[in-house]
Amino acid sequence: MPTYHVEMMAGRTIEQKKKLVEAITRVSVEILGGAPESVDIIITDIQRENWATGGKLWSEPRD
Repeated sequence: MPTYHVEMMAGRTIEQKKKLVEAITRVSVEILGGAPESVDIIITDIQRENWATGGKLWSEPRD
């Protein structure tokens, strides 16, 4: 079964992460088959100063 790597900006609550991994697992089993116990999800929280889009750090003010 799959291993998912989720990278997102830090700041989500444990409850939000719990709901996310439950949903990813449920959909994976529905579409791919297999058991929920075989779905791995790795969440990496990234600080805003370590993420940039369009040449601008997310820690900087946005227009």
